Amino acid sequence: MTASTRSRAWGRRSIAFVAALAIAVVWGSLAQTQFNLQALVAFVDIPPGVRLRTSWQDLLGFGPVYAGLVLAAWLPAFLAASVVARYAPRLRTGTYALAAGAGLAVAIRVADAVAPMPVLIDATRTTVGLLVLALGSAVGGALFAHWTRASAKGRIGSHDGAA
Repeated sequence: MTASTRSRAWGRRSIAFVAALAIAVVWGSLAQTQFNLQALVAFVDIPPGVRLRTSWQDLLGFGPVYAGLVLAAWLPAFLAASVVARYAPRLRTGTYALAAGAGLAVAIRVADAVAPMPVLIDATRTTVGLLVLALGSAVGGALFAHWTRASAKGRIGSHDGAA
């Protein structure tokens, strides 16, 4: 593989990583917003416009913080997934999905353990909330694996290789 080919492969992987990260972050941010708003419904009516505006504000305000948490979870998770995928290429997509989802759940619980408040993200106070955020991370991990799989010729990002 030439330096130019390696450079293009890394560029494609980087774009895939950023896109997958963005999907996981948007999913998680929107999910936590809706969990939080739903908790308020017992006390006040929340019109769709308020939900939409609050979701947008949370994407802008909470999204970057959440992106840091997802990134911190994904770096070691993807490293481990890449090792497993090297020896079990047919399990690549599932391995990345599982690593991303489990990695985020662990990162959230670690953050909760060191945060001064009971939980860093209120939506993760329940198992359902934690699983919804982990599912978004798993989707991002699976998409990254799918977008970066190699073809039989060894090209990254081709759609004719094993998943």
